[in-house]
Amino acid sequence: MKILQKKLTSGVQLITVPMKDTPTSTVLVLVEAGSKYEEKRLNGISHFLEHMCFKGTTLRPKSLDINLELDQIGAQNNAFTSFEYTGYYAKAHAKHTEKLINVISDIYLHSTFPAPEIEKERGVIIEEINMYEDMPQRKVWDVFMELLYGDQPMGRTISGTKDFINSVQRDDFVKYRTQHYVASATTIVVAGNINPKHVEQTLEKTFAQISKGKKTKKLKIFDSQTKPAVLIHHKETDQTHLVLGVRTFPVGSPKNTTLQVLNAVLGEGMSSRLFQKLREEMGVGYYVRSGVDEYTDHGYLVVSTGVDRKRVKEVVSAILGECIRLKTELVSIAELEKAKECIVGKLSMGLESSDAVAEFVGSQFVQRKKIETPKDIEKKIRKITARNVQKLAQEIFVSKHLNLAIVGDRKDEKEVKSILKL
Repeated sequence: MKILQKKLTSGVQLITVPMKDTPTSTVLVLVEAGSKYEEKRLNGISHFLEHMCFKGTTLRPKSLDINLELDQIGAQNNAFTSFEYTGYYAKAHAKHTEKLINVISDIYLHSTFPAPEIEKERGVIIEEINMYEDMPQRKVWDVFMELLYGDQPMGRTISGTKDFINSVQRDDFVKYRTQHYVASATTIVVAGNINPKHVEQTLEKTFAQISKGKKTKKLKIFDSQTKPAVLIHHKETDQTHLVLGVRTFPVGSPKNTTLQVLNAVLGEGMSSRLFQKLREEMGVGYYVRSGVDEYTDHGYLVVSTGVDRKRVKEVVSAILGECIRLKTELVSIAELEKAKECIVGKLSMGLESSDAVAEFVGSQFVQRKKIETPKDIEKKIRKITARNVQKLAQEIFVSKHLNLAIVGDRKDEKEVKSILKL
């Protein structure tokens, strides 16, 4: 993978990734603005602003103007908001690269936030919130984040509260964009069958007038714990969904490579220890998986599953048992190699399209200001030993760092907390 980096005259960071064997191109603009940048009273504004950027610009006054122009070239387009950044992208046949740049840059730089559209979009976002509330498998993640981070930006939902959605005004959007959508916080990634030099020249012109204002920084997250914690969101459901997790490391930590391998052994795929234990041996649930999330100043490893409400304690004990195994027994050579191949294989398959490559490269740069290629990552993965995995398991799997979030028909936190021991 060839990755070219260039800071434009405006101060915007440009990354191009030429991919000669793909027929498409993707234009992705990322901005360092997400829910971790929000004051408590503005929780949800990053996400709402992302919605509003598609509602009209100075060149394309209506959302239909934007959508029609993209549909005419068969483009796929969307946007997303995370805790640490927001992205706007479009993908189409590579011959339309210049058109993609023109439309996405217009959305990013010249959105007008029409007041009538704000009123209509309130209802859309509230229904999005309602949808997540009605999905226990999704809701449990909000409960887990609240448990882990409490009354901090990471402990609040990205979509915000209904009260905020109903009260936010156009001036709030304009002010927030002015504080965050500036050159120093903007990264453009263009990946696919492209001419990097031509892309650079086009973007030099397109982003020449972007704001050079000073970027408002995000708050640092307090990430400490002295005893196991449980948080239950009571909901009358037949199935109980749970997330069990421990605090780990921020983006860029050298321990994260070992953590990826540990995670693959624990809960990545249908041959993983957790899948074999919970589904194949115990028959307690349809899905079980583990995963790792890394942010600029913190991270966590989690196990998630949905089980019969009467078997929650049994399931939690089984998950903890697998964590203990990783602490006390060395992973076999065969299982270790399988885990490595799983990571490398999924990484390769996940980067077959221009949009996947754009997000892979862009998210790394936005969070770390450094980009690793798949080959770089593979080299590090290959070096991990069974002893590395065991040592890390002994570090992270300790009783005082356990966190259990539950959505289901149960209320007694003490009963569940009594089994949170390693």
